[in-house]
Amino acid sequence: MIGLGAAAYTAWVLEVVLSTGLNPIDTYVSELAAQDQPLGGLFRATDFTAGLMAFVGGLLALLRLGTYTEARRLWAVIGWSGITLFGAATAADAWLPLSCKPTVDPVCAARETAGLVPATHQAHAISSSLAMTGALVGIVALTVAARRYGWWGPLARNGPVLVVAELIATVWTLGAIAMFTAGHGTWALGAGQRLQVLIVALWLGLLAHSIRKERRT
Repeated sequence: MIGLGAAAYTAWVLEVVLSTGLNPIDTYVSELAAQDQPLGGLFRATDFTAGLMAFVGGLLALLRLGTYTEARRLWAVIGWSGITLFGAATAADAWLPLSCKPTVDPVCAARETAGLVPATHQAHAISSSLAMTGALVGIVALTVAARRYGWWGPLARNGPVLVVAELIATVWTLGAIAMFTAGHGTWALGAGQRLQVLIVALWLGLLAHSIRKERRT
């Protein structure tokens, strides 16, 4: 489940070969799924798939922790709870698309600032924030669990690098969003956010690989 979710969460890279009309350096990833985008339905579907797979995988892991006492560890519970939240919020994102593209459409940006856009814009901002919060919690906590409890060798070895990279990408993205909201340009907002979601997908793929490898041995 987690591996499938990781693959679906990288669907935005299709913008390299598809004509979206959006500059990946300056635009939100979410704008690919906006209602006025011709390929919006495709990206909403992949977002929902990624969220659903992560949610189910996280929930099953939490249920397994409740069954096997020896695996019920604090960092694992926190981490899998974060992954479950990430999945649920990402799936919700797909049902709360932006109506327009604020980073490329000044009218859309002005309407958003004035509160004249549909309520889905605010709801999307909330669900996106919850998704990234859940991802950060999951990435940090499960990486700590892997190292502290001797689980998932590949994740224990390589996870810390991805944790640091994700934190840097998150600071970049949040800073760029703050500058854009204040009317000071995008500050490569799109590049930072794409790096942020790419690292999440890579970490999820590493987690899935680590779990499969441990089961085989």
